[in-house]
Amino acid sequence: MRCRLCDSDRMRSILDLGATPPCELFLTESGLDMPEITYPLHLRLCEDCLLLQIPALITPEATFTEYAYYSSFSDSWVEHAREFVVSSVSRLHLDAASLIVEVASNDGYLLQHCNDAGIRCLGIEPSHNVSEAARERGVPTLTAFLDEDLAGHVRAEYGPADLVVANNVYAHIPDLLGFTRALRTLVADDGWLSIEVHHALNLVLEAQFDTVYHEHFQYYTVLSASRALATAGLAVVDVELLDTHGGSIRLWARPDAARDVPTPRVAQVLKQEESAGLHDVDGYLALEPQARAARQEVLQFLLECRSNNKTVVGYGAPGKGNTLLNYCGIRPDLLEYTVDRNPYKHGRFTPGTRIPILDPAMIRKDRPDVVLALPWNLEVELTEQLHYITEWGGELVFPLPTLHSASFESPSESRSLT
Repeated sequence: MRCRLCDSDRMRSILDLGATPPCELFLTESGLDMPEITYPLHLRLCEDCLLLQIPALITPEATFTEYAYYSSFSDSWVEHAREFVVSSVSRLHLDAASLIVEVASNDGYLLQHCNDAGIRCLGIEPSHNVSEAARERGVPTLTAFLDEDLAGHVRAEYGPADLVVANNVYAHIPDLLGFTRALRTLVADDGWLSIEVHHALNLVLEAQFDTVYHEHFQYYTVLSASRALATAGLAVVDVELLDTHGGSIRLWARPDAARDVPTPRVAQVLKQEESAGLHDVDGYLALEPQARAARQEVLQFLLECRSNNKTVVGYGAPGKGNTLLNYCGIRPDLLEYTVDRNPYKHGRFTPGTRIPILDPAMIRKDRPDVVLALPWNLEVELTEQLHYITEWGGELVFPLPTLHSASFESPSESRSLT
């Protein structure tokens, strides 16, 4: 493997999660007797540019042409998007003459708020099913993968964008350099680029191993992201630390010709990364033993539940949940089923572990003893949604970053289970 940013061959193994199926290839009942293709899930670090990455063993076309994830099924994520649009309109002085382009715009969860604000917008989304949902919502959307040719056509037809938004897509692209150039083509010479991506600082410090899956090709610090953006003449001028997805960064970048003096926050976050050891190879080496310890805690808890005849079901079927289930070897003997708000997944089965995915109404019907929340990053939202399980003394458990039981009386508090 060679680094997809700097082409170095000095790659260090950081976390080996074995071999798993792609996390979004949910099985139908007719496919249960068929074999599944698995791919190594092995995180490495470039010793030269410090970009965390996995080999590109699957293609975006195989994952995103039809996609099981609809952003709008998370209420907190839709509200997060609304707040971003409102603040960006104010910060960048956008008006009806402005243009916002979102790459990987999913089902219009964000651009619908641009419509509400009277801002001209365009989504670029490769998945046929979710892009159609966006158009039904009234969001202009191109069904296509962004590359340099498409970026040129979009700029010629719609004009340069005052703001390009790339939320949770910069990690999904194996052609990192070409995609970065395409982003630069979309943005006006005096425009702005906003990227949200999971922060590798949290991945390493909190052993968030389940954020590693095949559709995530790379994992960024501000340092490595700045180096990637610089290859296309884009400079990071501001950064925000976000709570989303277990800890993300929002990078604000501008073309070199319009670059401002970076805000103090850029230096502050770089200092945090350096203090955590992530500007050197050795800072990443504790991730694998921490992931193994977390796996042992989760498995021990589920085995104890089974020994005590407790019924355990899951909540959610996110990509990260499938990494956790496969790495821990959790199957229907330990987790009878999981539920999801997305009807697309109902009646299907989790890849690899083949756990049934049902409608959330099943939890109220079956009254399980324990609900294991797989999208643990939505703790506040899920604690509110699942408060009703207290009617029968049910327990809501989050597996990561540390195994703990939710407090329904005070969602900011929790009880450790180790």
